[in-house]
Amino acid sequence: MPEGTTAEKLLNNIMETISDNAQKKKSVSFFEEEKSNSVTSQFKRLFGREKPVYSLLGGGKSADLMLWRNKKISASFITGATLIWVLFEWLNYHFLTLLCFAVVLGMIAQFVWSNASGVFSRSSSEVPRIVLHDKLFQNIGVAVGVQVNQALGFLQDVACGGNMKQFLLVVVSLWAAAVIGSWCNFLTVLYVGLIAAHTLPVLYERYEDQVDGFVYQVLGQLQHNYRKLDSGFLSKIPKGSLKGKKHE
Repeated sequence: MPEGTTAEKLLNNIMETISDNAQKKKSVSFFEEEKSNSVTSQFKRLFGREKPVYSLLGGGKSADLMLWRNKKISASFITGATLIWVLFEWLNYHFLTLLCFAVVLGMIAQFVWSNASGVFSRSSSEVPRIVLHDKLFQNIGVAVGVQVNQALGFLQDVACGGNMKQFLLVVVSLWAAAVIGSWCNFLTVLYVGLIAAHTLPVLYERYEDQVDGFVYQVLGQLQHNYRKLDSGFLSKIPKGSLKGKKHE
């Protein structure tokens, strides 16, 4: 009997150790899978970014506007931009014409207000006047100056930084902008840029994983085609020895 009990105890201990090792292996493999999934998800982010789209856009009111955090404000902004573009592009109005019409309507409204108040009531009421404060123009000038200086600083850093890839990318982007600008006027380009700035970020934020996966598939296909081109054609092009020519 004691021999049977000791044998049973040994079998139970062996089974417990085997089950503990199996659970540990499962937990380790589970954590390794989580780590690999997190690494691949971070690797598949577009341009290797780590911050969310909201923080990349600078946060604050501008990011709220472009990401449609307040749908009424964003919709009213898009509607106003579309109305201005339709007036100037489709209806062929000019800025000076609209400005003069607006001033004339304002003067007529003030004229009617000042004369009608004396006719219908004994005491004439004050006509409201539009006064623009100096701080408004100062803030606009400061904001525009900051953006212009940032753009100039970025272009100068790219030109003097020595990064050939970034330099060529900026040059090609400016050349593409110049070509697009030759097809249409500045107002249309500005309108298309505003619409893109208020639609593409919110669509990317909503379909982030799908866009990242598609972009990396396209990049992988381009790299594969480049390797085939390099191995089949570019590598067979003879390269001359510049040093020998210099010595000669």
